[in-house]
Amino acid sequence: MTGADLAVIAALDRRLTQAVRGVRVLRTVALPPAQAQLFLEAYAAGRARLPRPDYRAPDLREARAELAAIHAAIPRQHPLSGYLLRTSDAWHTATYMLEAVGSARAGALSTQLYGDPGDAIPGTTLSSAQAAREFVAVVAELGGALEDAAERHDIDAATLQAELRDALDAFFGAGAVAVELDSGLSAKAAAGATRIRLRSGSRFSVHDRHQLLMHEAFVHTLTARNGQAQPVLGSLARTSPHATATQEGLAVFSELISGGMDLARLKRISLRILGIERALAGADFIEVFRFFLGQGQDAADSYGSTARIFRGVPFTGGSAFAKDSVYLHGLLSVHTFFRWALRGRRLDLLRRLFAGKMALRDVLDFDPWFARGALAEPRHLPPWMAGMQGLAGSLAFSLFANRIAMDEVSAATWRAAPH
Repeated sequence: MTGADLAVIAALDRRLTQAVRGVRVLRTVALPPAQAQLFLEAYAAGRARLPRPDYRAPDLREARAELAAIHAAIPRQHPLSGYLLRTSDAWHTATYMLEAVGSARAGALSTQLYGDPGDAIPGTTLSSAQAAREFVAVVAELGGALEDAAERHDIDAATLQAELRDALDAFFGAGAVAVELDSGLSAKAAAGATRIRLRSGSRFSVHDRHQLLMHEAFVHTLTARNGQAQPVLGSLARTSPHATATQEGLAVFSELISGGMDLARLKRISLRILGIERALAGADFIEVFRFFLGQGQDAADSYGSTARIFRGVPFTGGSAFAKDSVYLHGLLSVHTFFRWALRGRRLDLLRRLFAGKMALRDVLDFDPWFARGALAEPRHLPPWMAGMQGLAGSLAFSLFANRIAMDEVSAATWRAAPH
């Protein structure tokens, strides 16, 4: 493959990056934060009613036409064509989804992009919804011993802002990544290559602080910055919808492997999948809200989880914004990929997974291009990933431990043990 061939790929990738600048998925479908107070006050007063969002569908015809032109121009014989085709196809679908905001069509297209609670998890016969039910059951069993010690949310946004700024300055360099407060943010936090935003007025726990650092800073911001350094595929600085499952799975895996995945977080991720399942089966916004209340979440958290599920779709039931399906599916897929790579002694694949915002399939396709220098090795790695010996030890132990059949273990096992 010649340098000229690679230059064609680089030029198409630059066009793709430019074409999707105005395609803002979460910004388009998010519910305004003010809707939360209106809904919760009405619900508390016994006057529950569906939120009334004012969605503004963008006109993305120009972006879609450019994406179609890029798709047609991609040289199919080039080994990197698969990545560009998957990326352009995903963004193309996203333009239709955003133009359909507020309709059932938007929900159907989100399922095409992010998957469905019924999708099987790689390496198992379990669906995401089945896995979610198992995790919720495990949390319920352990809850009496562990979950009752509820964490205090006694860190205000300004304090967390200062703490994160110090940590990011030490890791990325002084001033490289800003930490800002944003009253209009629908989520509690959001991360990009040059800034992390926190919703002002929110309060955080110690676990929240650890999770934000591991999830937002050391995965989302880190992979964006590494992607910006790519000499050929600059599009790796932004998450394509086709890579969302891997990126969110990697971020949650970062929480897990660094010891920050508490029971409440695991339960929250699992319950959102079950909430999507209910919405798709016909439950409306209020019914899904009550489902979360019945699972022990307070009113504010129940609203937040429900609002995520109904972003950009009708609140009357039968539709859902499927993005939250990717967190558990992505976590289990990434965990399995790490174990698979370790078994094959391919720790290089694991490091390269942080070189930009890519899917698991992409890192395999990219393998020879790292060796040739067309793709740059990651400049930054999460602290837990930089210490590969500890990571490898943990995963190696899990490889062996998972061969123990827990169904065959009982109290009698220990009574019969010689030591």
